[in-house]
Amino acid sequence: QVQLVESGGGSVQSGGSLRLSCAASRYTVSSYCMGWFRQAPGKGREGVATIASDGSTRYADSVKGRFTISQETAKNILYLQMNSLKPEDTGQYFCATAVGLRWWCLLASSGYNVWGQGTQVTVSS
Repeated sequence: QVQLVESGGGSVQSGGSLRLSCAASRYTVSSYCMGWFRQAPGKGREGVATIASDGSTRYADSVKGRFTISQETAKNILYLQMNSLKPEDTGQYFCATAVGLRWWCLLASSGYNVWGQGTQVTVSS
């Protein structure tokens, strides 16, 4: 059974940086689409960034130029480097994979079928 475990969340001030990690077990991170999603209190889950099996990436407009998704296959870890953080980036961040889908990794959460438990990111102004 595929398992995903996020880490790296925390509290930072506006303009700061964090790097989230998602460790995968019984699964190779480059096999299928993987993505980072977030959910703010009282809001729905939104896609932040995705990466396909060929390494191609997609980003939400709100994070383009600030966030970078990457994967380290040797360690089987998915990362999300977050720079220039803003208060509106606050939320629970989840990694997920769409087992069976290798390309066209959309930002819609409905396409992803295995999820981690999430890690909290809080950005203060």
